[in-house]
Amino acid sequence: MILVLLALCAGAKPGSAQDFAISTNVLDYANLGTINLQASYAVSRHWSVNAGMKYNPFSYGSGEEEARSRQLSYSAGARFWPWHSYSGWWLSGTLRYQEYNHGGFVSRETSEGDRFGGILGGGYTYMLNKHMNIDVGVGVWLGYDRFTTYACQTCGRIIADGGKYFVKPGDIMLALTYIF
Repeated sequence: MILVLLALCAGAKPGSAQDFAISTNVLDYANLGTINLQASYAVSRHWSVNAGMKYNPFSYGSGEEEARSRQLSYSAGARFWPWHSYSGWWLSGTLRYQEYNHGGFVSRETSEGDRFGGILGGGYTYMLNKHMNIDVGVGVWLGYDRFTTYACQTCGRIIADGGKYFVKPGDIMLALTYIF
C-alpha cells in the first residue's frame, strides 16, 4: 500500500479544473433503490483515487412478506488510466466494508452481517462532453463475511452463524460521472 501511495505522489500534477469528479451507478438503483455516490480526484495523468458509499434503508412489503436488501457500504480505491484520467479504458483496485441485512425474496430466511475485502475491476469511460461521462465496468470482490442467518424475519431463531471467505461480483457499473 505504501508503494502505491508513493507511486501516486511521484506522478502527482498541479491542480487543474478537471481533476475532481462525482458519479453515481445507475444500476445500483435497480437493487431495491440503493443510493450511491462516489467522488474521485485525478492525482496524475494516469491515476485517480476515489471514495464512495452505498446506502439502502428500504424494505418492501410487511410482516412475513417483507423483502429487503439493506446495506451501508464504504469504499476507497484507485484507478489506473492507460491513456488519460477520466477517459478510455481503466483498471481499478478498491477496498470495501459493507454492513448488510437481506432476505425475503425466495424464502423467509434473512441474513445480516459484515463483509470486507478488496475489489479488482476494469472498464471503459465514454466522454459525452467536457463535463459528463458514462462509465461501464465490472469487478470481482474477494473478502470475508461474518454473518448470522435467521429462519424468518420476525422470529429471531438463528439457523446459521459464522464467517466465510467469498468471491462474488463486486461492481457491475453503468455510471454517470460529472467532472468539475
